[in-house]
Amino acid sequence: QVQLVESGGGLVQPGGSLRLSCAASGSIFSIFTIDTMGWYRQSPGKQRELVASITKVGMTNYADSVKGRFTISRDNAKNTVSLQMNSLKPEDTAVYYCHALYARQRDSWGQGTQVTVSP
Repeated sequence: QVQLVESGGGLVQPGGSLRLSCAASGSIFSIFTIDTMGWYRQSPGKQRELVASITKVGMTNYADSVKGRFTISRDNAKNTVSLQMNSLKPEDTAVYYCHALYARQRDSWGQGTQVTVSP
């Protein structure tokens, strides 16, 4: 199995920046099979939605609402994925979850980290 631990959430004013990080751990085999990693978010009363994802070879995908403001990056050697969030808006407020797809079809989720954008 793969375990994911997030860090970096918090409270920020509109227009500010935050950086989320996620570290993966587990058996050597499981870590080796990690393909896509990404970030999802969920706010009260809404479904969990994809924010950004990145494949093992660096192909990225972003939700339209965050394009140009958020940047996802990955360090395969350290088994980490990060999300740099700039120009934050109140509507970005949510619990952000790290996700990893491994062993072709298995999902792993982090425990979530709260991001609050408020004056």
